[in-house]
Amino acid sequence: MSATTPLPRPAANLLPTARQCAVVAIFTLSLSWLLHVLSGTPYLGVFGRIGFIGAALLMAYSIAGGVHPRWMGPGPARLAAVVLTAPVAALITALATQRGRFLAYLGDTQTLVGHVLMVVLSIFFGVLFSLVAMRNERKARERADQLGIELEKNRLERELLDARLRMLHAQIEPHFLFNTLSNVEALVAAGSPNAGPVLRHLIAYLRAAMPRLNDADATLETELQLVRSYLELMQLRMPDRLRFTVSAPAGAGTLRFPAMALLTLVENAIRHGIDPNIDGGRIDVGGRLDDTAGKLVLWVHDTGKGMSETAQPGTGLSNLRTRLHAFYGDGARVDLHEVEPHGLRVELHFYAGGKA
Repeated sequence: MSATTPLPRPAANLLPTARQCAVVAIFTLSLSWLLHVLSGTPYLGVFGRIGFIGAALLMAYSIAGGVHPRWMGPGPARLAAVVLTAPVAALITALATQRGRFLAYLGDTQTLVGHVLMVVLSIFFGVLFSLVAMRNERKARERADQLGIELEKNRLERELLDARLRMLHAQIEPHFLFNTLSNVEALVAAGSPNAGPVLRHLIAYLRAAMPRLNDADATLETELQLVRSYLELMQLRMPDRLRFTVSAPAGAGTLRFPAMALLTLVENAIRHGIDPNIDGGRIDVGGRLDDTAGKLVLWVHDTGKGMSETAQPGTGLSNLRTRLHAFYGDGARVDLHEVEPHGLRVELHFYAGGKA
């Protein structure tokens, strides 16, 4: 293929847009009226010539953007096409209107000056409109590119978020299972007569809970059901040392909620608060929804041993913070408060409507 071979483009891309046609039509109508007033020439005659030249320049601009030599970009090709088309279009209008009087038309100085002036105006306005149109097209491409970048960024962020949630779920499942089995192991090792019933309740609980561990559509209501079942199981293990309440905040039951988030806190309260405490203790799970601000606060409050000064946040709390941020945005947080005379209150703060 030679250096001057035009690049083929779809036919639809070689036609001017409706907006470009409208702009050229309005301008040619206005310019024709102005020349009609200044020269006294009939309006239809002036508009016929100006309109034809405007249409020819518009087609030249549009075609040159799609078909041009390889060594010339679309911008220079459009300007060159407009500059070359203007005198040709003006000459065609003169031939069409003058016919047999064309030579006499060129021989008259006044008409020749008018013809040259029309060619100059055609080139001037043609180049001016071409520059404006190319500038608008460049801005439109930049906006489209920016939108494409934003859409791709959002897609990648969603994929990253899904991957992080899958990874965190994979970490939480064994964490939950091993913690629960260690409680059963301690009961069996102590020779408690409750070992059999507790094990049966544990099997039933796991059978119900395991299908929900990877439930992307888990709600706060299903989470509270799991928490209540888990506490009932733990109460069987230590009936004289554990009391609990579980209450749901009004109107928040259907809220999408990360699976096992509250259960992780209740597990920690049992393992680090109630179990080490000689007298056991009480666990209260509840929440409060601020309808005006759309903010939800959930808490797990225990009266157990409390948090040691040297205690370090474990995998459960670290994963919980990450999952809350992934679900509800950076405004979500996990607060830990010491309770007098002993115990710990863990609060989850986030906006029920999503990211704030």
